[in-house]
Amino acid sequence: MSDTNDFNRDSVAARAAAQALAFGPLVFQAARVLRDSGALSELMKRRDTGATDVEVAEFAQMSLYSARVLLEAALVAGMLELEDGRYRITLMGRMVQRDRMTRINMDFVHDVCYQAGFHLEASLREGRPAGLAELGPWPTIYEGLSELPEQTRKSWFAFDHYYSDASFGSALPKVFAARPAKLLDVGGNTGKWALACCQHDPDVQVTIMDLPGQLDDARRVTADAGYSERVMLHAGNLLDARTAMPTGFDAVWMSQFLDCFSEPEILQILRRAADALAPEGRLHIMETFWDRQPNATARYCVVGTSLYFAAVANGNSKMYHSERLFDLLSQAGFEVVEETDGLGFGHTLLTSRLRK
Repeated sequence: MSDTNDFNRDSVAARAAAQALAFGPLVFQAARVLRDSGALSELMKRRDTGATDVEVAEFAQMSLYSARVLLEAALVAGMLELEDGRYRITLMGRMVQRDRMTRINMDFVHDVCYQAGFHLEASLREGRPAGLAELGPWPTIYEGLSELPEQTRKSWFAFDHYYSDASFGSALPKVFAARPAKLLDVGGNTGKWALACCQHDPDVQVTIMDLPGQLDDARRVTADAGYSERVMLHAGNLLDARTAMPTGFDAVWMSQFLDCFSEPEILQILRRAADALAPEGRLHIMETFWDRQPNATARYCVVGTSLYFAAVANGNSKMYHSERLFDLLSQAGFEVVEETDGLGFGHTLLTSRLRK
């Protein structure tokens, strides 16, 4: 009998979770509208007293109908509690309103992924980012980053920088333990890592390799910081197998870069990185592997990001299991000499050298 009762309880919980998934896209939008309308902010101020639906309609400047639809959605989602006709914000609701990670993830999903996500099935079947057409005409999102609508671009970079920036401080001492004089930053984006390197080591020279549109941002950022003489720019599209990396570097750095490529493309990039290294040089790769995340929530976010890569970014890359990259490094002639988990928000830093 106990087994039957346990099965029934599990079935009820599983069905509840399945319905939360079924209506999740609509509830997500309700949460976002409540946040952006100022309703959650006002309910934060009234944590003790709460507010009626009429009051929420007034301070959110919406109709009573709209307020009721949104409040009831937030109630069943666990963002609000209702007692004696007054809505009070819960801990989950406070997370939606003021937790930086939650806000960045929600903005990224809404502005970058939401409409594109409708095309996920086509993307997977056709091996291309079919959803990208919702944002622009480019073959991958990377060619279009400098041309994205302003809010979309803002949300994309906020998402990208939030996770990488948190790990830079911990990664710098490891990368500079061998005092590299010349460092190649592959996929340097807006130049934040190059800037951090120049601030960390007064002698290092950094070359940023990226698409021309990205280098425009990097040029401005590094020049404004006074590092133009120590930061060089090298334009190149590594999706083109004929594009070589510049050579003679003591260190090659790739942060959240290889997850932007398919496994065959990664192998080709790693082989070109091998050519870019000086004798005794080191390759440093920082990635968020889904199997090395500190908790289930982090793993959920990382795996969710793979859906963005499939539907929007390029249609053939993902957040990888660490074993896949170890295998690709070996195929490219590298051996991993140091691995560090737990940097920032679940990043792993792999330091490799060419096998002798």
